[in-house]
Amino acid sequence: MKNNLITKITLCGLLFTGFLANAQKTTLEVNIAKTITKIQPTMYGVFFEDINFAADGGLYAEMVKNRSFEFENPLMGWDQPNSDKQTFNTQSGIARTINVLENKTNPNFLRVIINDSKGYQLINEGFRGIGIKKDASYTLSLKAANHDGAIKKIIIQFIDKDNKVLGETRIAPASNDWKSYSTSFTATQTEAKAKLKITFEGAGTIDLDMISLFPDDTWNHRKNGLRKDIVQLLYDMKPGFLRFPGGCIVEGRTLAQRYQWKKTVGDVDKRETLVNRWNTEFAHKPAPDYFQSFGLGFFEYFQLSEDIGASPLPILSCGMACQFNTGELVPMNDLNPYVQDALDLIEFANGSVDTPWGRIRSEMGHPKPFNLKLIGVGNEQWGPEYIERYKVFEKAIKSKYPSMKIVSGAGPFPEGDYFEYGTKELKKLNAQIVDEHYYKNPKWFRDNATRYDNYDRKGPKVFAGEYAAQSVAIASPVNKNNWECAFSEAAFMTGLERNAEVVNLTSYAPLMAHAEAWQWTPDMIWFNNLETYGSANYYVQKLFSTNKGTDLLAITKDGKPVIGQNDLFASAVKDVNTNEIIVKLVNASANAQDINIDLKGAKLVAKGTLTTLSSPNLDDVNSFESPKKISPTESEYKLKGEKAPISLMPHSVTVLKVKIK
Repeated sequence: MKNNLITKITLCGLLFTGFLANAQKTTLEVNIAKTITKIQPTMYGVFFEDINFAADGGLYAEMVKNRSFEFENPLMGWDQPNSDKQTFNTQSGIARTINVLENKTNPNFLRVIINDSKGYQLINEGFRGIGIKKDASYTLSLKAANHDGAIKKIIIQFIDKDNKVLGETRIAPASNDWKSYSTSFTATQTEAKAKLKITFEGAGTIDLDMISLFPDDTWNHRKNGLRKDIVQLLYDMKPGFLRFPGGCIVEGRTLAQRYQWKKTVGDVDKRETLVNRWNTEFAHKPAPDYFQSFGLGFFEYFQLSEDIGASPLPILSCGMACQFNTGELVPMNDLNPYVQDALDLIEFANGSVDTPWGRIRSEMGHPKPFNLKLIGVGNEQWGPEYIERYKVFEKAIKSKYPSMKIVSGAGPFPEGDYFEYGTKELKKLNAQIVDEHYYKNPKWFRDNATRYDNYDRKGPKVFAGEYAAQSVAIASPVNKNNWECAFSEAAFMTGLERNAEVVNLTSYAPLMAHAEAWQWTPDMIWFNNLETYGSANYYVQKLFSTNKGTDLLAITKDGKPVIGQNDLFASAVKDVNTNEIIVKLVNASANAQDINIDLKGAKLVAKGTLTTLSSPNLDDVNSFESPKKISPTESEYKLKGEKAPISLMPHSVTVLKVKIK
C-alpha cells in the first residue's frame, strides 16, 4: 500500500508539472518601432525636506548641536557637569550666553569664566550623540576672544559614555579680539554616541562662538560639507531633479517661521537660526531641540543638484502659512516682497556675475550659473486665496523670465473639494505643471495605476511631487517601509511611466530620516550617526530612475494596456542613448506568473539582463542589521528570437533590458 501511494503521488506530481508546462502563458506585446512620447529627463527625481533631522544631524555633516548658541534655550545641547547652574556654584567655572542686540542674525555668544582649569568642562551632546570612526580625521573650528590672554589652551576631546578619551587636539587662543581658529584630530576608535568635551588651561574669561565640528571625508571633500554616505545613495539613483527645501517647511507654522532663502546664503556664520516647524508638530515624537542652522542653504542645495546631475527645483512661499496650522495670509497689497524673492532667486541661480544676486553666487564660489529651469510657487496650498496669489507670481515671473517653468499646487490630497477646485482653476489659467500628493494605503497605489490614463493631454503636466504607501495610516508612527508598500508603489509607477505624456516629474517623500530623531514614517533612506541604508522603496525608486529611458513604448495584452489584470502591471521604454529596450514588470500576486514578451519592430541582441526585486514576506523591511535584505539581483538573460519568456516571482518587480542590434 505504501509503495502504491508513493507511485500515485509521483504520478500526480508529473501530471501537474506537465499541466504547468503546457499552460498558456500570458503574452505581452511591445512595439519597439513606435514611440508614443518622449520621457522627460526629470521623470524620476528626489524631494528633500528638513524633516526627521534630515539636514542638521543628517545630510549636513555638522556634528555639534547648537553651535552658535541660538536655540530658544541658548545652552540646549551643551552641559557643564562641574557647575551647578541652579545655585550658580561656580567653583570650577561657569558659562552664560551674552546677547548682542546689534547682531541681527547671530546675536548670542558664550562667555566662559574658568576658576579651576582642571575642573571646568563644557560638553556638547551632538545630534543624538556624535558618530566618529576609528582613524577618521575631523576638523574643529571656533571663534574665540581671550580676555587678557588668560586662557593658554583650549583642549578639545572626543569622549565616550565612560569619559574615555577617543581623540584629542588643542587650540592656543592668541587674541583679545574675536578670531577664528581651526584644528584637526583623529578618532582612536569607532563610537556612535561620542560627545565633544572642551576644557581649558588657565583661569579667567574667554568668549566662544560658532563651535563647529565636521568630518574631513565629506562629499567631494568639501570643507564643512555634506555626509558622503547619504549623498552617495542619492547620486546612485541618477535623479532627474532635486526638489528643495521641502514641503510644509517652506510655508512655516506662521509666516515669520517660513523658509526665507535669502537668509540661507552668504557666510555661514551670518545665517539666522530658525526653529524647525516639525519640532513639536507630532505628539508621538516631539523634538524641542529641532532647529535649522541653514548651514545647508540654497547655495548648497543648488550645488548638491549639480553634484548629483539633477535639475534644481526650488519651492518658495506664496505668502500663505501652513493651512493645517495658522493659515496666516499676507494681504494681497503686501505680497510684492514674496514675489520679489522669487525673481531674485532666479537671478541668484542664473544671473551673470554683474547682477546683484549673481555676484553673491559668484562670491560664494560658483561664477557659472546653476541653469535653473523650474521654480515652485507654494507647496500644497488650496482655495481661492492660493489661486489669487499664484496669478500674481505667474505674471511677474513670466514677464521677466518667459522660459521659466512654474510648478503650482493642487492641495494636500489627490481627490476631494480642495483638489477639484485647484485643478479646475489651474487648468483655466493654463498652468504648466501641477503638483499632486498622495499618501495612501498600498492597495490604493495598485488600484490607481490607471489614474492618469484619461488625463487631458493638452492640459497642465503633472508633478507627482510627494507619494508613499502608508503601511498603517497617514502620519502613523508605526508605518513601515515594508515590501508590500514598495512593490505597490512600483505598480503605480508603471502607470506614471505609461502616462509620461502627462506626468513629467515624480518623487517619493519624505526622502530620509534619522533612526533616533524622526517625526514621520515611512521614509526612503534611513541613517544613524554612523551608517545609512536604502529602504525597499529606495531600491524601487532607483530601479525605475536608472532605467527611465528616453522614449515610451506601448506594452499590451490583446491590444490593451497592462494595468493590473491578474495583478500584473507593466511599462516599456526605449533608451536611445544606450540603444536598449527596457521592460518593467510588477507581479502583485501571491503566485508566480509565467509571461512571454513579444518584442516586435527591431532586431535585438540575444543576450540581455534581468534585474529582480522580491521578498517572501509582505512585511519584510531593510534595516541597519540587514541593509540589503530587499535589494536587486541581476542575471544574464537569453532571448528566444523575438520572444522573451519570463517567470515572475510572487510579489516581485522585474526589469528586462536588451540591446537593439
